[in-house]
Amino acid sequence: MEDEKPNRNRAILAAVHLQDADDSDFQDALTELGRLARTLGLTVLDTVIQKRPSFHSATYLGTGKVEELKAVVDEHEAGLVLVNNEISPSQARNLEKETGARVMDRTAVILEIFHRHARSKIARAQVEIVRLKYMAPRLREQGDSGDRQQGGIGGKGAGESKMELDHRKIRDRIAELTEEIEHLERDSQTQRARRQQLNRVAFVGYTNAGKSTLMRALTGSDVLVADKLFATLDTTVRALVPESFPRVLISDTVGFIDNLPHGLVASFKSTLDEAHESSLLLHVVDASDRSWRRQYGVTRDVLADIGADVVPRIMIFNKLDAVGDAEAQAQAAASFCAEWPDAIVMSATNPGDVVRLHSAISAFFKRDLVEEELHVPYSRQNLRAVIFAECEVLEEKYDEAGVVFRVRAHPSTLERLRTGAEHVG
Repeated sequence: MEDEKPNRNRAILAAVHLQDADDSDFQDALTELGRLARTLGLTVLDTVIQKRPSFHSATYLGTGKVEELKAVVDEHEAGLVLVNNEISPSQARNLEKETGARVMDRTAVILEIFHRHARSKIARAQVEIVRLKYMAPRLREQGDSGDRQQGGIGGKGAGESKMELDHRKIRDRIAELTEEIEHLERDSQTQRARRQQLNRVAFVGYTNAGKSTLMRALTGSDVLVADKLFATLDTTVRALVPESFPRVLISDTVGFIDNLPHGLVASFKSTLDEAHESSLLLHVVDASDRSWRRQYGVTRDVLADIGADVVPRIMIFNKLDAVGDAEAQAQAAASFCAEWPDAIVMSATNPGDVVRLHSAISAFFKRDLVEEELHVPYSRQNLRAVIFAECEVLEEKYDEAGVVFRVRAHPSTLERLRTGAEHVG
């Protein structure tokens, strides 16, 4: 009877703990790899760890540990080995030969999650480009892959090998996708330009910090909320609800993660532009995660990379309800506020906390508003609609010459309206 094939949903984690690496950082990264695996629907059955001064050049793990890994793979009939670092194509190929399981490094796992979660055309195209660039150096000849394709008019002499043909197809596909993205980004830039004069807020933070839950709570939108890493890859823009004055638009952005492949950061430029071009950033941190400080640092560094570190920011320590009992929550809140006095420590599931955050956002955009009276002649009553659209009207009075509006608005808006009201005829 033929042996049962390895189960492709069963995974074994493999990790090298470099001797000079911090124990806590190593454990956090390994735990995160397990969460990434579960996001893909995989069952992690065991973990093989080796402490070494460096990665083995041929197989990542040393020879003895590779034998141990093979035994664990066989015992669990696992079809996948997930490696906690990015490894070379040759290391992956050698590990596959030794274990009989498919090998995916950390980058491959993240790329697969992005591939599954991308919804919009631009996100799908961006992910595909990065996947193709990742795959290109990993192509290897198998079976008849070394055969030459017949040459012809315009061909390369005796023809191309299958590998050469595959590489050319990848280059052509990347060029096609790049052109498609440029077209889609022009449309996105046009939409952002229309919103340029509006008050814009962007959520930023580590993946699964609760940004989408907060987005739903503040806007009433139906954005996806899931306890998965990278549940949100596409930008969603919604108005703050209840609507405030001035009107505020909020956007959700892709979450960050430690060692996120550089190509993914670069490819999601249109999503990250929402952070760069916003008037205010809401930096969300998972208060219940013991590695929150490292996650905070990762987000801070990515924001610096895209030039968004100069944008005003409100720190939000979310998921306070998951910290522990009331006493533990109070201690955690006091600790966060001692370091970030202006931070909002909250739970997205607590309506009172959401109201506090809503008020903080509104207050930020009200800080530059001034109160003034506008006298609008009866001959310029076409300005009435503009005034109600762009100002907070506090009072409206009539006299013999026209209407007096007591309003609150930005100085530039008032100057423009004054000019319009004075221009008669």
